Amino acid sequence: MKNSLVPTAYVLLNSDLGTDESIINEVKQILVEEKIKFEVQGVYGVYDIVLKLSSDDAEKLRAIITNKIRKISKVQSTLTMMVIEEQENL
Repeated sequence: MKNSLVPTAYVLLNSDLGTDESIINEVKQILVEEKIKFEVQGVYGVYDIVLKLSSDDAEKLRAIITNKIRKISKVQSTLTMMVIEEQENL
């Protein structure tokens, strides 16, 4: 069991054809500047990039996803899933 609950979000991104590498680099730059713990990978399938974000501040996560990640040029669409913190210890 985890002792502390850390707000976590998974973000699935669709990108313009051939732009995933540049988007991944831009995502990394944003998240390093914002001091957000993250994992990012290009994937095959319906989505092009999968992003896992963690921060002590859920509002900060939401703001970064809404105001920075979703506004990267060449990102066509996103799907964000916030982890239900109350269920992590079940």
